[in-house]
Amino acid sequence: MTATTLVTGGAGYIGSHTVRALRRQGRRAVVIDTLERGNAEHVLDAELVIGDIADEPLVEELCKRHDVDSVIHFAAYKRVGESMENPSIYFHNNVDATARLLDAVRRAGVERVVFSSSCSVYGTPVKVPIDESESIKPESVYADTKAIVERMLQWYHQVHGVRSVSLRYFNAAGASDDASIGEDWSNAANLIPLVMRATLKGGERLQVFGDDYPTADGTCVRDYVHVDDLADAHIAALDYLAHGGPTTAINVGTGVGSSVFEVIRGVERVTGQPVPYDVVPRRPGDPVESYADASLAKTLLGWSARHDLDSILETAYRWHKRQLAKA
Repeated sequence: MTATTLVTGGAGYIGSHTVRALRRQGRRAVVIDTLERGNAEHVLDAELVIGDIADEPLVEELCKRHDVDSVIHFAAYKRVGESMENPSIYFHNNVDATARLLDAVRRAGVERVVFSSSCSVYGTPVKVPIDESESIKPESVYADTKAIVERMLQWYHQVHGVRSVSLRYFNAAGASDDASIGEDWSNAANLIPLVMRATLKGGERLQVFGDDYPTADGTCVRDYVHVDDLADAHIAALDYLAHGGPTTAINVGTGVGSSVFEVIRGVERVTGQPVPYDVVPRRPGDPVESYADASLAKTLLGWSARHDLDSILETAYRWHKRQLAKA
């Protein structure tokens, strides 16, 4: 039997795009997802097991039955605001469940893990672009759970020989090229789906949190990376581990910062419609600028982003239009 990758949280936004990329390359994948925040339809042709990564017997049995040799671990809660209101569920779901997952896959003989981490582990950066030497200083419970799991993985390597790549990606955005899967805007906290919702759905206005930052146009700057590029990075990380690469953490971004107003103008170009927005006071804790130095990803993984901001916005637009037409 050909070896298989277990994808946790593979019915979620980034997870489903990664499963699709694996299948397009003819690689075997099995998905485990509770579907609490995922969508079964987005898994497409991969096998979906509805279950919890904290269920160690289930995970161990899955690994043995499917000859799993690697894991891509997405399953986690990811809402920063929610994590600050209810930290308990984040530590249980993101940290404790990951420890149980690692124990189960290790018992099944799996020793390669690609972890969905986040640039949020850096907190407010001292300098930009951000490289991997930047100190780890998370500023939310969510970000701290990512940092804790990264440390956990380092210890599992040292103690158990489980090698891993933690991908610290920046702002995931966009949708699949055929608009079959994308990011649901109904509970979105990310800028691009919020801009699309305000523009296409009507009845609400986008909030721009501050226009008095020390940037070219006064708004915050972020690094938006296409979800399909992120999927490719996860597969490149699998190959890096398969060739004996040691445990590491790697930034995944474009290296280009785009301001809130640049995103708004881009959406207006793509949709041909004005974006309704109001400038409101700054949010506490928002970094002024955050964008990646992604040179290590190029060196170690042979990976670099292929999509620019316009490409991201065009694919997101097609996805959201399709969802509106289906509603």
